[in-house]
Amino acid sequence: MKKTFLTLAASAALTVAIGVATPAQAQSSAITNAILSQKGGQLDKALTSINEAVASEKTKDKDKPKAWFTRGEIYYQLVDPATQALYGKYTKDMQPGEAVQKAVESYNKVLALDGPTGEYGKQVPDRLTNLYNVAFNAGVVGYQAKEYDKALSGFKLASQIKPQDSTAVLYSAYTQDAKQDYAGAKTSYNQLLGLDVYKSKPAPATVYTRLLAIAKEEKNTAEAQKVVQQGLAAYPNNKTFLIEDLNMSMSGGNNTAALDKISKAITADPNNANLYAVRGSLYDAQKKTDLAQEDYKKAITLDPNNFDSQFNMGIYNFNRAATIYTKASKMDLKTYQVQGKKVEAEGKKYFEASVPYFEKALELQPNDRNTASALQKVYYRLGRTADSERMNAKLQAMK
Repeated sequence: MKKTFLTLAASAALTVAIGVATPAQAQSSAITNAILSQKGGQLDKALTSINEAVASEKTKDKDKPKAWFTRGEIYYQLVDPATQALYGKYTKDMQPGEAVQKAVESYNKVLALDGPTGEYGKQVPDRLTNLYNVAFNAGVVGYQAKEYDKALSGFKLASQIKPQDSTAVLYSAYTQDAKQDYAGAKTSYNQLLGLDVYKSKPAPATVYTRLLAIAKEEKNTAEAQKVVQQGLAAYPNNKTFLIEDLNMSMSGGNNTAALDKISKAITADPNNANLYAVRGSLYDAQKKTDLAQEDYKKAITLDPNNFDSQFNMGIYNFNRAATIYTKASKMDLKTYQVQGKKVEAEGKKYFEASVPYFEKALELQPNDRNTASALQKVYYRLGRTADSERMNAKLQAMK
């Protein structure tokens, strides 16, 4: 009888010594089980354990950063390029981007609980950068495959990970443009303009040109005018915005105001080749070819690589030559016999004068079809057969 009592007493003592697992201890075990399952490659079991731990109110406060960090690590392992193929079977029932989103959610929770300098919190920035790259690269792959919805999902997710990152927002806008979702593109471009990085420097000129194109597509004149002024504020010498501003001035029939605008800009910046090129274009539109020619020549003097001025000077000489040859072609035989050759010789001089301008323009923009076509015609007129055939071959290759 005594022996039985001692045995029972010993059992009671053992129970006291070992104790019964408390709910908090059970949740700590869930974290440990998740880590062990992850290491063993059993990510389904790892997710079950860690989701139990983070969802439970019994998890100790001191263990919560570890729990959320572990959850982030498991989800990240599902999308890590180095292990994605290995563990793809665990994501087949997930929505696109779900694993990345849950990893991001987990790491952000770690920062909230542990702070940026805590044991786990200080590891988060690198993890989020990696996840940003995963999401952004998925967007690039989708864009290249012209799967624009997938591309947009990737870029949008990347933007959520790094809200102040301009690249992801810009690529979102490009993607929406590509799928002709102009309302969405407009929203993304305007989101881009609101980012901190563009409070101290201008956004890419493309942003304004696309917003301008969208406003025109929507036939929203007031919005177009607003964008032009924004573009000019960011890029005062941008030819597109200057010309648009001028066109808007001229649309009301006030050519004097338009010329006044560009002339004032030239006075303020007399060494800017683009401004002369713009005024030359304006004079061209008004059929003031001599004034246009002066401005194009000035632009070329200031910047020999000004494509528009080189091309337009080529066109100026080409048109003069064509006019003279047309005059000769309309002569009767008797008049032609007396004056024709002399008139054509004068026209030939203008064709010859156009060549260096067109050649320089083509050097600057090798794939410009208008330049190549004009140059082919000039070569032909000048009897430069080999050059004409070479340029014709180039034109055929451009089709």
